[in-house]
Amino acid sequence: MKDVHRLEPMSANPDRGTVFAAWERFVQGEDQIPGVRPEVAISWHRCREQYRVDPHLTQAPVAVAEIDHTPEHDVVFAELGFRAASVAHEVSNLGGVVTITDATGRILAEWGDQATLARATASTLAPWFCWSECAAGTNGMGTALEAHGPVLIRGAEHWCQAFHNWVCAGVAVRDVVTREPIAVLNISCWRSQLPASAGSWLANAVTKTQCTLKRRARDSGAELVAAFTQARARSGTALAAVDTAGKVVIADDTASVLMGVPACTPAIDPTVRWNPGLPELIGAARYASKQAARNPDWVGSTQIFTHLADEPTSISIRPVFLSGHLVGNLVSFGSSDGAQLPQAEASAHTGAQPRRLIAMRDNRMVLLRLPEVSFAESEGNDVWLSTDQGRLRAAAQGLDKLDSELADASFLRVHRRYVVNLNRIREIERGLKGELFLIMDDRTNTMVPVSRRNAPAVRRALDI
Repeated sequence: MKDVHRLEPMSANPDRGTVFAAWERFVQGEDQIPGVRPEVAISWHRCREQYRVDPHLTQAPVAVAEIDHTPEHDVVFAELGFRAASVAHEVSNLGGVVTITDATGRILAEWGDQATLARATASTLAPWFCWSECAAGTNGMGTALEAHGPVLIRGAEHWCQAFHNWVCAGVAVRDVVTREPIAVLNISCWRSQLPASAGSWLANAVTKTQCTLKRRARDSGAELVAAFTQARARSGTALAAVDTAGKVVIADDTASVLMGVPACTPAIDPTVRWNPGLPELIGAARYASKQAARNPDWVGSTQIFTHLADEPTSISIRPVFLSGHLVGNLVSFGSSDGAQLPQAEASAHTGAQPRRLIAMRDNRMVLLRLPEVSFAESEGNDVWLSTDQGRLRAAAQGLDKLDSELADASFLRVHRRYVVNLNRIREIERGLKGELFLIMDDRTNTMVPVSRRNAPAVRRALDI
């Protein structure tokens, strides 16, 4: 996560004229908005193209009534509430309010002086109103739910004009296993600077709350290893234990080959677990989680494609619980025990297919149609796109996220560093040892390697 300490106190409307003029142009349909920070421009694009939020909305909508929180989430809310209350006086003296929202953007609690709270309530910056981006546009709370790091939104950077008098800083607390948001801690000030300590306070609050979640995740990992060991003693089928995100905690010799991960090596800490790169397995694990929430005794089965196999393999899935809380699943290969999963669920991917990809050229946002992209390549946390407009840096970080979003759009992961557009492959070359290389139809006819574990999927996709 980016360093939250770098959120410096800033006025509510720096360069207001420039940003507001860019906002007016973007609202009217223009895409080129120099002078706007990239993270804000990307958020505006989501609000306009994906969520279709009215920029002239005057109030955030009332949140839905349903509550779907786990005990872990309740612990996070309580921890953040304690920390928010401890600085409420300092924030109040500067005309600010502190809020906590859940993963839907619904404000759960708020602290501040009475005058500022009254002004905030007039803007529906109050409990039981929803401030997700899809409900209220670009703002500290909603945009923090979308970003993997701290968010600072100032004045005219808000998508809705009615909120241009506010400046806010927010950061999300995320599940350390799934990386899904749980809550957002946010400071908002009316036409004034943020407190000087805003950055360090947000960073410390989130770090301490995440420590609690990390301890819980390690306990969950240990429970999955214990369940795996007990199951191995009772059965001779290939077996693996995966967490709720579909990452491998431990796998036996046979399962490790099918999943392309190390064998018999426990990964209790969530930061060192292995991604098997099997979208069908992730879809099945998510479906299993939904079923297990209704019936803890549920067991399911389906078929998935594994690494180094040209035919689908049967698997059965059995949920594992710790203190009544689902922590993952045991996956048995070559087994068909339990209820058959619907095929649509078994093959589901983790993200919705985007209509366009967003890339950055300097401080300018470039909107790309999917056919314009030849392939994506990871370099550290950055993803670079080979496109008809040249090599551009993707706005979103992480090749795994891009892979899941594009899996249903003729894009395929062929290597740990590459995702390719299958429609942009010009030639296929075989190496001296049988390895595959894809010659792309980009400007330089780039040669993209295919890893051994991904070769069967490439052959299936290209029917070779």
